[in-house]
Amino acid sequence: MSLNVKNVDSLNFAGKKALIRVDFNVPLDEHFQVTDDTRIQAAVPTIQKILKDGGSAILMSHLGRPKGGPEDRYSLKHIVSAVEAALGRKISFASDCIGEEASQKAAKLGAGEVLLLENLRFYKEEEKGDADFAAKLAKLGDVYVNDAFGTAHRAHASTAVIAANFSQKVAGYLMESELTNADKVLGNPERPYTAIMGGAKIADKILIIERLLEKVDNLIIGGGMSYTFAKAQGGSIGTSLLEADKLDFVLELMEKAKAKGVNLILPVDTVIADDFSNTANQAVVTKGEIPDNWMGLDIGPKTRELFGKVILESKTILWNGPMGVFEMESFNKGTKAIAEYVAEATRHGAFSLIGGGDSAAAVNKFGYTDQVSYVSTGGGALLEHMEGKVLPGVAALAQ
Repeated sequence: MSLNVKNVDSLNFAGKKALIRVDFNVPLDEHFQVTDDTRIQAAVPTIQKILKDGGSAILMSHLGRPKGGPEDRYSLKHIVSAVEAALGRKISFASDCIGEEASQKAAKLGAGEVLLLENLRFYKEEEKGDADFAAKLAKLGDVYVNDAFGTAHRAHASTAVIAANFSQKVAGYLMESELTNADKVLGNPERPYTAIMGGAKIADKILIIERLLEKVDNLIIGGGMSYTFAKAQGGSIGTSLLEADKLDFVLELMEKAKAKGVNLILPVDTVIADDFSNTANQAVVTKGEIPDNWMGLDIGPKTRELFGKVILESKTILWNGPMGVFEMESFNKGTKAIAEYVAEATRHGAFSLIGGGDSAAAVNKFGYTDQVSYVSTGGGALLEHMEGKVLPGVAALAQ
């Protein structure tokens, strides 16, 4: 781990109250049931270590994007049973994250006990990085632990500003493993090194793509962003996703890749539909030959084979972004195939890092989570870390 940051193993938490920033921003259904507890499970080892030492844990998190005040649908009370199931013990809940109730419940915590605070974002001061709000939170604990990698790129009160109030501040196991695994693809990766970039927009990934050109042997581009490449090369893309202001950029990118000896691999065929619907009429066409009023929604079978060949020859793989609209069964074959190829390459000794967000959701959906080397929990944080930016949540932990 960089920046002289210590982890929870450097402390004995006996008799201490650990104030832990976790990332419990989990999806809920219409009945407020947690539909995916991956983020809760990811925080369990850190919490268990603290409790095992004889310490107590005060958990703080955000959930969703409330409009600057309490909203029932964003209350963390809905996740209490999921946290209890993950930890295998009862926990208590404070209906506010600061104030009288939170203070009293935190003060009463005994060894091995856990308190979950209400949504931090019910206060606009959280996202503003307000120092007074951070100081109020800090009073609840003796030691600060940040295990929320997914929010480490935000300079919020609970993720960065709060650390200044503690002489003892450490990274949790999740934060540590996220940084360690990211550094495996940033440092001296085993070659060939292949990055697979997908998703809807090039705009979100300009910096990471430019940085990857300095490091990778192969850069695979799929998903919605690939249609801007096809258009820039003079192709017809119908009503597919297009970033018209990025046409010159992608041509420059192709030139840059060539100059650096990076093998830039683009789709050769695409699955198209006459409507953005699972039941739309479908066809497979050569790239750049999409008829008017049709749109590309997945990579085609020849592209799957082409990408697969490159992936299977790789020793280091970074994957960020799906190959198509994988949420719809009719257009999930490309993303599923990539997941299968990455898992197979991993079985043959490659190191594979799945870069959070939709890629993590896809790997999970298709059942390959345990067949890749590491699945990141932080999409935006991982990208910013890989872009070379210092993450405020990590910098704040530096001793």
